[in-house]
Amino acid sequence: MQTCEATLEERIGVAADDSPYLMGSNISIESDTPCVVVRGVVHSYYEKQMAQETLLRVDGVESVDNHLEVMRRRCR
Repeated sequence: MQTCEATLEERIGVAADDSPYLMGSNISIESDTPCVVVRGVVHSYYEKQMAQETLLRVDGVESVDNHLEVMRRRCR
């Protein structure tokens, strides 16, 4: 019986789907093994940092190039 190991892209996808900091956001994640590039817009610096930490926990990811932008709130 063969064991099927998930690819890095699959592991990143699962982490993104499971993370409240990445799921449902307008974020793109590109894998250039072992570096991951993340781009998009989040609501706070906390979300930006947690998104990065989530990706760094994925087996096989050595670094994250974090290009997430924090959405600025408009003054009324």
